[in-house]
Amino acid sequence: MGKIIAIANQKGGVGKTTTTINLCGCLGVLEYKTLIIDADPQANATSGVGLDPKNTKNIYDCLINDADPAELIIKTDNPNLYILPSHIDLVGAELEMINLPNREHKLKFALEKIKDDYDFIIIDCSPSLGLITVNALTAADSVMVPVQCEYFALEGLGKLLNTIKIVQGRLNTDLEIEGILLTMYDTRLRLANQVVEEVKMHFQEIVFDTVIHRNTKLGEAPSYGETIIMHDAGSKGAINYLNLTRELLQKNNLTKIANEDKKINIGDEL
Repeated sequence: MGKIIAIANQKGGVGKTTTTINLCGCLGVLEYKTLIIDADPQANATSGVGLDPKNTKNIYDCLINDADPAELIIKTDNPNLYILPSHIDLVGAELEMINLPNREHKLKFALEKIKDDYDFIIIDCSPSLGLITVNALTAADSVMVPVQCEYFALEGLGKLLNTIKIVQGRLNTDLEIEGILLTMYDTRLRLANQVVEEVKMHFQEIVFDTVIHRNTKLGEAPSYGETIIMHDAGSKGAINYLNLTRELLQKNNLTKIANEDKKINIGDEL
């Protein structure tokens, strides 16, 4: 049975989609059959793995028309990586779902049909706390929260954690926090170091040890429709996401790598 992880933060530009496609790319390279659910109307995860969002059937059909997700999933050019695409139509889905029965569980019902077919299902959420994001949190086993290493990114973190608590209490009692992931880290900035220290001090063990550095290759890879591991496996961004993947696998008891060996040392900027 696959594990479903929602990657969520209502603040935009914190690295949700970058984390989704590159974490999934690394899982695929490590031979875990992985499915991306693009639950963001911007469809950046869809285009980021080389697909044209305009030319595919998509998650909208699952939520509104009860389409079988197995018929909409597309195999990507990345090893062991599949995607259920998104589309701009998803913008109107929340309004159309308002009067539907079990509206918060639509995605959960859809994923139950395919959950056993994958090792991991990763949901890329939109930058909001709307009904689609609530659907993702209701369907998920856990939630990963990317947090940009800047002051304003911290302001909305409490609101998101409060939303997660509400979902845990009312819709998904089994929902866990997979971890908080610090992203866009620049070692040259004192503020970035302060944010890292503050987040680790307040949230302690739920913060991933891995920190995602700013890296030009991470921004470049989606323009080629590639994950970072396929675009430039030697870049700092690729090494960061391999470290995150190994940490995730170790946390879920899916690897026997020793704690002291789970990190790849990063030297100078590649």
